[in-house]
Amino acid sequence: MIVTPLYAGLLALLFVVLSMRVIVRRRDGKISLGDGGDAEMQRRIRGHGNFSEYVPLALLLIALIEIGGASSIWVLHALGMTLFIARLLHGYALSFSTQFFIGRFLGTILTFLVLIVAGLLCLWRGLAGAMLAMG
Repeated sequence: MIVTPLYAGLLALLFVVLSMRVIVRRRDGKISLGDGGDAEMQRRIRGHGNFSEYVPLALLLIALIEIGGASSIWVLHALGMTLFIARLLHGYALSFSTQFFIGRFLGTILTFLVLIVAGLLCLWRGLAGAMLAMG
């Protein structure tokens, strides 16, 4: 695999940035657990949490497509770059801004697009493999 590790690495660095935003707010606001009733903290937690909810499945699907060899390298790069841009937009909108609604919206739509396309490619590969195995 050569494509998935590139985007996994980029996304890991973005995850660390989002994680650090939560940690810094906890320290500065003296918030030990939860959001402490702090709206800014809640936004940072959700930016971090939303990332951790969607990115692992998307990366897994992209990795399965790459391992299966069913798609061109450009399809893999398109999926990986779209996911990275989507999560960058969404993470910025939730964790860094209160006014960047379009970033949250586009980040969500693009993330879902990656999940749908990658899911369909995996489904296609799985069904094609099953048909070949059946004879």
